[in-house]
This record gives sequence, C-alpha cells and structure tokens, in this order.
Amino acid sequence: MKRMFSIFTTPWGQVAAVWSAAGLWAMSFPRASAAEALAALKTDTAGVGEGYPEWAAGLDGELKRYFAGERLDFTVPVDWGGYTPFQAAVLRHTAAIPYGVVEGYGQVARAIGHPRAARAVGGALHINRTPVVVPCHRVIGADGSLVGFGGGLDRKKALLDLESVQ
Repeated sequence: MKRMFSIFTTPWGQVAAVWSAAGLWAMSFPRASAAEALAALKTDTAGVGEGYPEWAAGLDGELKRYFAGERLDFTVPVDWGGYTPFQAAVLRHTAAIPYGVVEGYGQVARAIGHPRAARAVGGALHINRTPVVVPCHRVIGADGSLVGFGGGLDRKKALLDLESVQ
C-alpha cells in the first residue's frame, strides 16, 4: 500500500494522519485547519494521497473520545519503521505509559536498559512522528518539571491537564 493520509476532526481541532501498510506512520497535533495539520506532520507528504485505511475509523473515534476527556488506550497499530532500535525501544515504552501517569526521562532510560541515556531518550521522543498515540507528553523532567516537548510546553501542560496529571 502506498502511504495515504486522513484528516480527523477532534474537539481540539483538525488532526492529520499518514498511514503505511503497517499502520500509523505519522500524526499531527490538532491544528486550526486540515492544511495546517498536514503541514505540521513530521514526515514528507509528497506523493501521499488522501485515503481512509482500515484503521482510520478506529483512530477517528479514539481521538474524538480522548480529546473529549475520556480515559482510553489507543489501539491503532503504529509503524515503527524508520527509527533506530534505540529510538523504537524508547517510543514503544512510551506508548505503554498508562493514561494519567508520567515518567521521567531517566525512568524511561532505565526501563529500556540504558540507565545513562536520559538525554538520548529526549532525542528519541523529539522525533516521535505519532504524538498523542505515542504519548511523549507523559515524559517529564526528573524534578517533575515540564521540559523538552516538540509540541510546545503549553500543549504538553494542556494534554497532562486533560489527563488530570498533577
């Protein structure tokens, strides 16, 4: 399957998703318009056509429910291709952090067997192509501070507030 994109309307705005044969390849944070959402993707969209693969309906419903404040775990398959093994390990671990729970960068590093790699964890999270589904906003500084979020610290705080993380 050639990559394709879908646009979803959520209570927070328009979200663009790019799909591969393996699942969700990339996703934007909510934006004011579909054009802004597509432009914000962390992937090249040249030659990507609009489509609605089998997983899109599920993600559409889950995004609507999540941004409406419902506690849920995303079920859409993520395409981990294009990441190094270290990056994929960080992102897979992050995808498993439960709703409403936060972990520090050092905790993630220890959990994946690289206890001295907290900075590298931050680098891997920075290139996360599928924010929210892979909830990098749930990774915080060792002192509980909100640091290092590619979507902006205001958005990180808003997502944690949505999940009622104190």
